[in-house]
Amino acid sequence: MWTIDYSNLSERELEKIQSDIGSGQSDLRVFIADILPRDCCHRENMQDRMLELESLVTTFWGVVILEHIQKRSLPDYNTYIWGGKLDEIIHEMQLQKANLLIIGNILKPHQIFKINEILKPFGMVAWDRVDLILKIFQRNAKTTESKLQIELAAIKHMWPRIFNMGMELGKQQWKGSGESNTEIMKRHLAKRQSDIRKELDKYANVRKNHREGRKRKGYITVGIVGYTNAGKSSLMNALTKKWVLAEDKLFATLWTSVGKMWIQADSQEEWVYQKGTEVLLSDTIGFIRDLPPELIDAFTSTLEDSIESDILFHVVDASDPKIDEKVQVVDDILEQIRATQKRVYVFNKIDMLQISELADLKIRFQDKDPILVSTHYRRGFQEIENLLRDLA
Repeated sequence: MWTIDYSNLSERELEKIQSDIGSGQSDLRVFIADILPRDCCHRENMQDRMLELESLVTTFWGVVILEHIQKRSLPDYNTYIWGGKLDEIIHEMQLQKANLLIIGNILKPHQIFKINEILKPFGMVAWDRVDLILKIFQRNAKTTESKLQIELAAIKHMWPRIFNMGMELGKQQWKGSGESNTEIMKRHLAKRQSDIRKELDKYANVRKNHREGRKRKGYITVGIVGYTNAGKSSLMNALTKKWVLAEDKLFATLWTSVGKMWIQADSQEEWVYQKGTEVLLSDTIGFIRDLPPELIDAFTSTLEDSIESDILFHVVDASDPKIDEKVQVVDDILEQIRATQKRVYVFNKIDMLQISELADLKIRFQDKDPILVSTHYRRGFQEIENLLRDLA
């Protein structure tokens, strides 16, 4: 099969090709690869990780052409994927005209650098899992704040790659300054980080003032959290009748959206007026397994609305085959960000379950006292209203 010849291109031209991949200027044809430990007996767990990577690639508008799982006790120290297998992958990518290699883990700085040096002459580039998530975030960011948060996370992620790899960049000096390019870049990025944090602090203070205003008015506040694509925004829309982007994609929401829900008083006496209850719900970024610490840190201010709420609705996709694992992922992240208030488990998408599956779900998670809902058919909402009315 015919392949493109990059042998006559200069180093700069090859680097330009690598940097353009994923910028929207060319189609993304993706090869996914990862390492499976030899002693791992749960291959389906790796397959699930690969399926999630496929979903991430699709979210980024790429097309998965091939995928490969390599069984090894340990990844290769230099390139993560062992040399002979990496050569096979490059050959397959050439045959299928793939241009992007996604590796389903977080690589060390020198590993991603060396693998990209190997791929450069073939007009290909490699990203690790965090690179892919950051690219999705950058594409989906709509607000100034979310763009700043993503820039901060990107700087933190790229920092060790720039300064810990012994690249040629570090050996060069800026003419007349006596400083290396690395030192200049380090100072520039440190200043940029400081500037971004100052800007984010302004947004955080505005949100803090809003929260204090809501408390003074006696509003009940609910934070909606959950694994990405569990249906958080759909629940928000259904309860508040406020339009919030709800797509069948990972990380469709990267900013906090606040909506108001009115709960009519449950009056037991005829002709006796009882005031209803106003509830404010906030929907924000979804969580995902192995969410990098730099991303959690960058979005801390956005997550504060959930952390400071009176109660948390942990939305769960009831139809997800990996439901136990994903519930635990979200619970672990909530512990990490110190969200300690009462947590209500809202199992969404029950319309996608058979009666026997629904009965099994109730038994398996009875210790969490779940509320079972279908945002599509508006089922189970009365139980949510009763719970919130009791909080008033």
